[in-house]
Amino acid sequence: MSRKKKENAAQSTRQLMGIDGIKDYCIATRVGDLVFFIIKPTNISVLSDSSISARIYALLNVVKGQAEIEILALNSKESFERNKSFYQERMGSEELPAIRRLLEQDSKHLDRIQVLMASSREFYIIIRLRSEKETDVFPYLSRIEQSINDNGFTTRRATEQDLKRMLGVYFEQNVTTEKFEDYDGDRWVIVGE
Repeated sequence: MSRKKKENAAQSTRQLMGIDGIKDYCIATRVGDLVFFIIKPTNISVLSDSSISARIYALLNVVKGQAEIEILALNSKESFERNKSFYQERMGSEELPAIRRLLEQDSKHLDRIQVLMASSREFYIIIRLRSEKETDVFPYLSRIEQSINDNGFTTRRATEQDLKRMLGVYFEQNVTTEKFEDYDGDRWVIVGE
């Protein structure tokens, strides 16, 4: 085994992702703390063109008002794209009409589920803290949160559990876990015994 592989094998998952730790309000990395604000999504499929333009303009105001803003959009539910691709390939190669119809029905069912989950995206505004003094951090974050809300978006700062869930969805498509542990089996450890 090469030296690099040995080093990687000894690293934790957090180290491999470049995370030093997860605090109650941010993800600590070696290049600064990342604070996440969760934006409640808007169902733009029911908005008029002028309303959509107004939402885009409001987002533009948020972004240009804070130079250090980054934006992240990800699925908060399972994606069925690979399953649908599999069904399409399978239908193309299937010779039996009955099996082909079943595959088509399964594919349509996945389409219906995906439509029901159309608003299952999560949007985050990320602020990278680099050299802010600890006493200045929370007033600074409160001003940013107020600025986002003043532009018509409903937001809140992500908690530690929100951050763990977001990482679980982003890195492993885990959308079913309700409470994320710091370590596997953490819930079974009895302190003081």
